[in-house]
Amino acid sequence: MFKYLLLASAFLLAFGAKAQAPADGGPAPAAPTATPLDGGVSLLLAGGLVYGLRRLRRKR
Repeated sequence: MFKYLLLASAFLLAFGAKAQAPADGGPAPAAPTATPLDGGVSLLLAGGLVYGLRRLRRKR
């Protein structure tokens, strides 16, 4: 019973959550900067490949 009550209250409270309206005035937001993802992603991919090969060799 408590489980269903908790689930129902969480579901109903989600409808009350609303975003704030934008405020008038103030400085304009800065334009987002481009973030290069190639360097970090390729390093993570290479590290995962090395780790996977190492685990496969140890398993044999």
